[in-house]
Amino acid sequence: MSIDEEEGQGIGHNTRKEALDVSSNERAHHAVHVSKQNGALAKLRNLEARLDARLGIESEAIVRKRAEDKKDVPWTEELNMALLWASGTMNTSCFATGFLGWEFGLSLEQAVLITVFASILGGVVTGYCATFGAAMGLRQMSVSRYSFGWWPNKLIAILNCIQQMGWAAVSCITGGLALTAVSDGHVSLILGIVILAAVALLISFIGLNAILAYERYAWVIFLVIFLIIFGETGKQADNSTPASINGATRSGAALSLIAIVYGSSAAWCTTASDYYVHYRADVSRVKVFLMTSFGIAIPTSIGMLAGCVAASALNNQPKWQNTYKRDGLGYLIQDMLYPRGFAKFLLTLLVLSGINTNVISIYSASLSFQQLARPLALVPRFAWTVVSFACILALAVGGREQLNTYLQNFLSLLGYWCTSYAVILFEEHFVFRRGKFENYDLEGWNDPGRLPLGIGAAVAFGLGVVSWCMGMNQTWFVAPLAKAIGDNGGDVANELTFVATALVYLPARFLELKIVGR
Repeated sequence: MSIDEEEGQGIGHNTRKEALDVSSNERAHHAVHVSKQNGALAKLRNLEARLDARLGIESEAIVRKRAEDKKDVPWTEELNMALLWASGTMNTSCFATGFLGWEFGLSLEQAVLITVFASILGGVVTGYCATFGAAMGLRQMSVSRYSFGWWPNKLIAILNCIQQMGWAAVSCITGGLALTAVSDGHVSLILGIVILAAVALLISFIGLNAILAYERYAWVIFLVIFLIIFGETGKQADNSTPASINGATRSGAALSLIAIVYGSSAAWCTTASDYYVHYRADVSRVKVFLMTSFGIAIPTSIGMLAGCVAASALNNQPKWQNTYKRDGLGYLIQDMLYPRGFAKFLLTLLVLSGINTNVISIYSASLSFQQLARPLALVPRFAWTVVSFACILALAVGGREQLNTYLQNFLSLLGYWCTSYAVILFEEHFVFRRGKFENYDLEGWNDPGRLPLGIGAAVAFGLGVVSWCMGMNQTWFVAPLAKAIGDNGGDVANELTFVATALVYLPARFLELKIVGR
């Protein structure tokens, strides 16, 4: 099926011809207008328009935001560049990830250093990608069309859908465990997962304004909770016992933990611009970069370091260790904090942290679904939030029994492809666009004929995938190079992916420009 046929099924020849003569933004509005004339999609779009008018439900979300569509934003609202991520990352998932260093056999000191370093490294990757949102007025998956082209970028959108739903599933599991503990087992883990996902669905359903309003303040509660966890578990922390592994095995464990922590922060790079399109195009890119990078790195470190400290305390508290292994994270938190009534209160609040991540994930997943194909873009965003909600429930319920294995495998995989993604955007912008947004044909964001074919990006990304397979260290697969590091292997997939993508994209994109011309 041709592009025209895909875009205009049920549309007359004259209408298609007219659509091709107008700007890309007008084409999007025209497609919406046609869809309203008949059929189920028409009813959904009309419903979306009515909800937008009455309740502020965000409609036509992926359409480019032009300068005239934007208003001056006060400095207090610019704080959302950091506070949004603080709320999304300071959660029970990060706390659970902090236990992995202890499980790998690393000392507290080693786990702390790796957590801080890798969180900053991953935050920098996301901070860079965030700088495109305000300048281009496009969502992250639309931004990457200028590197990956029209068709290869659809694969990136699919990966992003999977990634966001996976993140939300992890948050549902960890929050559900806490809710089960609070209720003394009366609320099942499955019911807890459903509750967390449903509340996040309601907020994401409304759109960006509701998300920014909620996330601006939610982080305060969880910062206080993690400070209390530091205070009540810190005196039991074991900072004297050395790592239980040595030599190459210890190096392998350190590399694997770096991959996991880095992946948890870098994974936001495929959604960052989604939350910056309403800022003026001339907003300082340095400000955006710094506030996003440290808005992710610092809160992520706080949650994970609390997990590192609590995990080390298990060495001094056999009862806590038995609770963790037998009953899970929620019951452990309840045992560690005192008095018991206060612990239950904190756990009740901590349950809400899973909602913060889910809100961001569901919203960005819905935007990515809309960019898989033109017909899917006609399905209202709020409908895709419901689809994302259903997928998240399926993932969370299916992965609820093996939380740490789920975290290790999933978070590592996130970092792999996000590394390739960020490297390609970086080289495209600074080498081929000379670091200037005037060199982007922003009017052609939704026109395949005005975008790159994406051959260079596809080749570089494909070789990046080969690099993952050579260096990954997962429960289900230990790659040849990873297997050579110690007894348990060491994850070097991100390092290999970075080098392979960076070296291949430059010549591949140069040839694409020379032969194709765009």
